[in-house]
Amino acid sequence: MTVRLPVGVLVMAYGGPGALDEIPGYLADIRSERPTPRHVLEEITANYRVIGGRSPLLDVSRRQVHALTECLGEGYRCYLGMRHWSPWIEDVVGEMVEDGITHAIGLVLAPHFSAMSVARYQQSVADGLDLYRGRIEFEHVPSYHDAPGLVEAFAGRVAEGLARWPEEERDRVHVVFSAHSLPERLLAAGDPYAEQCLETARLVAARAGIPAEGWSWSFQSAGRTPERWAGPDLGEHLEELAARGVRDVVAVPVGFVSDHVELLFDVDVRARVVADGLGIRLERPPALNDEPVFVEALAELVRARAARWLKETRAARVPG
Repeated sequence: MTVRLPVGVLVMAYGGPGALDEIPGYLADIRSERPTPRHVLEEITANYRVIGGRSPLLDVSRRQVHALTECLGEGYRCYLGMRHWSPWIEDVVGEMVEDGITHAIGLVLAPHFSAMSVARYQQSVADGLDLYRGRIEFEHVPSYHDAPGLVEAFAGRVAEGLARWPEEERDRVHVVFSAHSLPERLLAAGDPYAEQCLETARLVAARAGIPAEGWSWSFQSAGRTPERWAGPDLGEHLEELAARGVRDVVAVPVGFVSDHVELLFDVDVRARVVADGLGIRLERPPALNDEPVFVEALAELVRARAARWLKETRAARVPG
């Protein structure tokens, strides 16, 4: 089989509103068109107003895709699709069909697999192929929570956070790793998300040289639903640390690779208010965004999955 080049690379992210007046539509999509309670809409609108009135996720994701394009070079064409806002994944798949892409890698900007997250991105790809009657062969990257480049990049962020204290004071700084919470029912049913998140934290701590007593784990950004979500929540965990006498904390959310509302508000604003009230100094280094080590890690994931196709193409071109 000859693969028609370039190989497509569909990079996918959650999406976010580009302005305050887009928030109702954005929430409606997340909630599958169920009405959003007024108090929830007002709260989320207020959160976005605090961080500038819009999500920076699209801009960050575009920078990541541009950097990935540069890193991969010839033979690949990168696309960006969003799950809950424009550019919609389904429409971008249609663009890929129109461009004549026959083989593609699907890569979600979320390192850990969950049926509630990554699997739904993959379903959006399938829906796009159905909608546009496409025949693209997709190879999805299910997770990359233990990719060496990802671990190296996060370890660099740990070092960057610790560097905000004088060298002689860093031994007392505690590192808290975190990721977006999930409903407990999913984890109880065997979803690998929590286990993969903790594995990332362990690997990053080891790479950064943080001893076992020097770091801990929490969840954050739990959904607004009646069911129980996995904890401890970051704010509650800060209270636990304060009770143990911890007064200096670096937050490194390993469940997120881009700066957006879950970091810019949930950590930098909400969690910091809690920390200030407890007498804790809380610092958060930037998300990985378009950090070159991270981008190269993504490129390695793409190359590894495209290698078979490219090998077949080269073989087909060799005269018999």
